Amino acid sequence: MPERIAELIREVARTELVPRFRALADHEIIEKTPGDLVTVADQAAEDRLAPGLRDLVPGCLVIGEEATHASPALLNRVGEDGPVFVVDPLDGTANFAAGRPFFATMVARLHKGKPVAGWIYDPLDDQMLMAEEGGGTWLNGRKLTLDGDPILAEARGSAQVRLLEQPYKALLDDRRGRFIDHGSTLCAGHDYLRLLTGAMDFLLYWRTMPWDHAPGAIIVSEAGGAVGRPGGQPFICDPASRGILSARSSALWRQARDTLLPDFVPGTVGS
Repeated sequence: MPERIAELIREVARTELVPRFRALADHEIIEKTPGDLVTVADQAAEDRLAPGLRDLVPGCLVIGEEATHASPALLNRVGEDGPVFVVDPLDGTANFAAGRPFFATMVARLHKGKPVAGWIYDPLDDQMLMAEEGGGTWLNGRKLTLDGDPILAEARGSAQVRLLEQPYKALLDDRRGRFIDHGSTLCAGHDYLRLLTGAMDFLLYWRTMPWDHAPGAIIVSEAGGAVGRPGGQPFICDPASRGILSARSSALWRQARDTLLPDFVPGTVGS
């Protein structure tokens, strides 16, 4: 089943996204809310992914980013017994609309809000990251394992915390010099690809929509990395919760959390 879902994602991205890249007309780019774009490519891809997943997994619930924009109450169903899929048909829409090559299609399967399988696909480079609980993480058929254990001062990281409350944000921004700040591609899918392929050592985000981070959470975890909420709780999709920290090792996870968000109570992640 994971491979069949991967093939569905590949087919949809190749037919609905790639031909539209750098070929959108102005009227095909819409601002859903100030600063939040959607394109005809987002909608077309979701319109094919959702029924495709229902065909492969009869009775499943599909929670897509665009469907949730139209019906916000749909997001409250992420914790159902399942099977539940969360779908980001085009992660990195602003990049896509501007012609920047950092976008991806992401899908995760949840059980009671917990990610149990995930797929991240970069259609331009044909890179498919996928993981299933207990089955490891794979990139185009090659098993990946996160290794290395850098200290924070030598770690390449990204902290996307624009919506983090004060005074925590000011403190974190003041401490960016304590790691090698590589910034973000403005596409979570590509950022997770960079972590899994060795270009990054940790990622911190504050806004955590399920379709943006559930795929990465299971993919990092199954590769041997550490993932959790900054307070130490496991990452479970929950509309009311904020923050996700992913790192290539438990020790680096703790260093990053204790340095960048020192007021959070240490928990069980990495222990």
